[in-house]
Amino acid sequence: MNPWDAPLIKKGMTAQFAKRRARIAAGEKPLGWKVGLGAPATMQKLGLAAPVVGFLMQRALLLSGSKASLSGYTRPVAEPEICVRMARDLAPGTSAAEAAAAVKEILPAIELADLDPVPTPDNLDAVLEGDIFQRHVILCGNTRAGASTTGLTSRVLRRGVETNATTDPEALTGKLPDIVAHVASTLGAFGEKLAAGDVIIIGSITPPLMIEPDENGLTHVLEPIGDVSVGLTRD
Repeated sequence: MNPWDAPLIKKGMTAQFAKRRARIAAGEKPLGWKVGLGAPATMQKLGLAAPVVGFLMQRALLLSGSKASLSGYTRPVAEPEICVRMARDLAPGTSAAEAAAAVKEILPAIELADLDPVPTPDNLDAVLEGDIFQRHVILCGNTRAGASTTGLTSRVLRRGVETNATTDPEALTGKLPDIVAHVASTLGAFGEKLAAGDVIIIGSITPPLMIEPDENGLTHVLEPIGDVSVGLTRD
């Protein structure tokens, strides 16, 4: 069975894409896609065979250095990620090598999410219908051509202090080309497509970072490409 054919996944994805189509019909502009719940321990805990897929809209996009309000969040989290931008359309069922060749560039990103409800094996349909907690995505202006993560170091700064660093930014997410191919196949199963110009945030490089009440910002450095930062308010 394909991962997206699991009953709760299929139910949640169908509802999620219906909401996305309604938003586009109402005038919103799509940005791309997100991958979530893909860390090995998380997938095992939730009984997932593969990461799940959500969507990004232009209204969720913030440029690096912007401020985001956490007003109304129940359990705010930040996720340092790698963002992929597609050079061309990618059909379902393509190989990882074909997926890598279809990537235009990669860049550092931060996703802001509201981890409510906490995911369990029994509520995955609701999690998916809610677009996997998505609230904002912050993207860096610097990019690197192609899909290779070779030589990258991810660093997270909280209150100006480095709290996480890794030279294997795919350790929790899986390999970037595999993820891109998986997104293309998942979208195809629900009548959508991975298109040229779409971005994909491929999952958190660290476990989700619970944002503490006094935190006013976060920075993700993806050396040697650049860094992305966001200010946090409660207004």
